Amino acid sequence: QVQLVESGGGVVQAGGSLRLSCAASGRTVRWYAMGWFRQAPGKEREFVAAISSSGGRTYYSDSVKGRFTISRDNAKNTVPLQMNSLKPEDTAVYYCAVGPRGGATTFGGDYNSWGQGTQVTVSS
Repeated sequence: QVQLVESGGGVVQAGGSLRLSCAASGRTVRWYAMGWFRQAPGKEREFVAAISSSGGRTYYSDSVKGRFTISRDNAKNTVPLQMNSLKPEDTAVYYCAVGPRGGATTFGGDYNSWGQGTQVTVSS
């Protein structure tokens, strides 16, 4: 069974940047899509970004498109999320998860093996 650990969260001012990382252990995730999701207080979990197993296709929510970049290093079993031009509405706990084999989806129900999350707080 795979374990996922997110890191890189913190407090940043609006307009700043953070780089989150998701490290997988226990087994390789290179054959699976990977996704990032977030959940703000009092809100439902929402899709942020996803990447196919090869890294050739990426998907973003409209709210982060053009500001966030998802990538993967299959040799290191990691999935970074570069977040630029952060806004206060990006404040949330960010989670990574293992998706379907091959292609990525934006539906959280298709993902499993969730990490414990990392807090991102953007101050105005």
